[in-house]
Amino acid sequence: MTADAEAEPSQARMLDTTASIENLQTDEQRLVLDTVAGIRKCGLESILDLPQICVCGDQSSGKSSVLEALTEIPFPRADNLCTRFATEIILKREAQESLTIKVIPDNSRKNSQKDDTCQFDETITDFSQLPHLIEEAKTVMGLKSDDSEIKTRPFTRDVLSIEIAGPSRPQLTLVDLPGIIGSQTRGVEKEDIELVHKLTDDYIKQSRTICLVVIAGSNDYACQPILDKIRAHDPEGERSLGIITKPDIPPPRSGSREAFVELAQNKDVFFKLGWHVLKNREFQQSHFSLEERNASEADFFQNSEFKVLPRDCHGIDTLRERLSVVLFDHIKRELPKLSQDLTGLLYHAGQDLKQLGKSRGDKRECRDYLMHLSQDYHDVCKSAVEGHYESKYFNLSPGEISSFSADDSKAIRRLRAMVQRMNMDFADDLRNKGQTFRINMSEDSAPCNPPERAVEGVEKGEDSEVGYNQEGKDEEGDETFRTSVLQAGVPWSPPLDMSRSEAFAWVNQTLIQNRGRELQGNYNPLIIGELFKTQSRRWIHLAEVHLEQVAGVCRRFLSDLLMKLCPKEVHSRVWTSQIAESLQEKGTAASDELGKIEEDLQSYPINYNHYYTDMIQQARLKRMKKSLSASVEEATTYRQVDDFDVGKKAVFDPIHAAENCVRRIDPDMEHVTCEEVIDCLQAIYKVMRKTFLANITTQVVERHIVRGLDQIFSPTSVNRLSDEIVENLASEPATTKQQRDHLEDRIAKLQNGQKVLKGVMGSAGL
Repeated sequence: MTADAEAEPSQARMLDTTASIENLQTDEQRLVLDTVAGIRKCGLESILDLPQICVCGDQSSGKSSVLEALTEIPFPRADNLCTRFATEIILKREAQESLTIKVIPDNSRKNSQKDDTCQFDETITDFSQLPHLIEEAKTVMGLKSDDSEIKTRPFTRDVLSIEIAGPSRPQLTLVDLPGIIGSQTRGVEKEDIELVHKLTDDYIKQSRTICLVVIAGSNDYACQPILDKIRAHDPEGERSLGIITKPDIPPPRSGSREAFVELAQNKDVFFKLGWHVLKNREFQQSHFSLEERNASEADFFQNSEFKVLPRDCHGIDTLRERLSVVLFDHIKRELPKLSQDLTGLLYHAGQDLKQLGKSRGDKRECRDYLMHLSQDYHDVCKSAVEGHYESKYFNLSPGEISSFSADDSKAIRRLRAMVQRMNMDFADDLRNKGQTFRINMSEDSAPCNPPERAVEGVEKGEDSEVGYNQEGKDEEGDETFRTSVLQAGVPWSPPLDMSRSEAFAWVNQTLIQNRGRELQGNYNPLIIGELFKTQSRRWIHLAEVHLEQVAGVCRRFLSDLLMKLCPKEVHSRVWTSQIAESLQEKGTAASDELGKIEEDLQSYPINYNHYYTDMIQQARLKRMKKSLSASVEEATTYRQVDDFDVGKKAVFDPIHAAENCVRRIDPDMEHVTCEEVIDCLQAIYKVMRKTFLANITTQVVERHIVRGLDQIFSPTSVNRLSDEIVENLASEPATTKQQRDHLEDRIAKLQNGQKVLKGVMGSAGL
């Protein structure tokens, strides 16, 4: 849209430039700045922080006057007028003269508001029409309204973009920010002050922004808060150039003027880019042209205390020359970093686009997409199950995994290794925590717990009514082992230590409870099965925990793999309809198999492994050897060989040894029976534990959880799906299409910017 309002010849000012603004850049500088302009032209200003000049300062410090003097654009002026929004001025070199004004909406606006705001796009042919368009832009931004009932805002985060093109224009971007407000006033609330502060911070914190820090000579510079902001974001003053305006306000030869002279000499607030002094138009000079303004400024510096400054530290013409060098050096230094950032963004955009996969607009494309996805999924999953880790999906950087833990998403990629590790951990848990009682059959072992009470509590599964009061003592006042008794039947607690005498009491109690018609000294063989069930009652719980952990790792592995290969919306559909149900079926099958194994454990143990009888014989031989060794030792005496006590002679009495052996035979048949029963119990426990471990790892973990994971989602399964299901699984939603278009556009811009950047860096030798 073009503004056709005709301006009077006396008021019209064409979009021409003076020789002074053309001096802003040399040919070499234009080459570098043209590169930034070329990158900006690629539409990368919203993606990359590009080099720019930002004019910042306190309210009414003269920022807009500085910007006007630099760009020679006659902004609207008034003593009571302050900047209510950020103004972005883009100078571009084009064949045709033009001035375009746009409003860039803040990202926090609603999409409908953004669309309305973006429609404001005006082009004019001379500067006299600029004030009128700025007023229209304020209406669009909500800063003013002809309707008194519509509430307006004093400040906005929208940006007024003024793009000026011409054959002699330099390539440059400058931003004028609203002035920092010190306190609330009429029409300016606390939220407005915070908005201006946040807006200023967002610009000056960008590492590629040169800050023109405007300090007004009308106020003590120590009280101007912009200096604190600059110190916060540019503490070394690397990219800050101080501008002192209104130097004529402090009285001549006053202490205040001398302080500003010292500030301009970089003696107080130090900036590596230094300071510069400009004299703005006075109120009486508001009608001065730019040439008259420059002449008045030159006269002031020739006849004031500021004449002690070097010539290149005052005046608008020298500021342009100085700024051109500063900007050139800054951009030249930033170009390599800019190239790195651009390359990184291009890589990530490519990865994001790759994550979206191929376009899926119709049934054929959807099926083709799912076939390729399922094939990749099947191949990686099969390699993980079989333990072949050649694929790059399994690559691990040195030190990337500190401990091979199931909690590490990178570690579970090597699924077979992780399952093996978990099976070994399960074997350790079964060996160390599987038994209800840890029996110590040493004759000198001290009792660990009151056997009758301990065993009775465990056998009956009692929790609270075992004859103890709330203080942890029995009703007779003796110390109790209530906690250990209760924990003995709890699968996740440590096994309960049991001495020889406690074990005898436990077995004897069970013998009494299970006695049939056996003769004295004999015992019911079924008692072994009952004791075994008590001793192995933790196994099923340990197995349940192990199966849940293995199933969880497999579930995470499959989910992470699918997430790696496809976008989120496809992941959600495929997982819900194809994978989750199959995993549920596997979990049910594993649970059923474990139930069968548990049912087997409840029946009397069946064993044909000679290891069982070997262990019983070894236990008996061990006791016999111990008894015989003690008897021989007691029947042996030692006598001195001679008077010199050189050695001793051992005399063995076989009859005495035989008597000792007979005397050591335990006459208590109950003790003998208990000892035999414990030998059988410990032997069958070890044999059955090995069998149980093999059954869990082979028949449950391997058969029902791990095996067949690669077949859950494969080309074969996809081929059996109907077209309707395929389209429902893989169709591309509108948001994904928009994202694909956005990424493709982003990549195109980045690639173009990369070409521009590489070309100038090569020609400029950067």
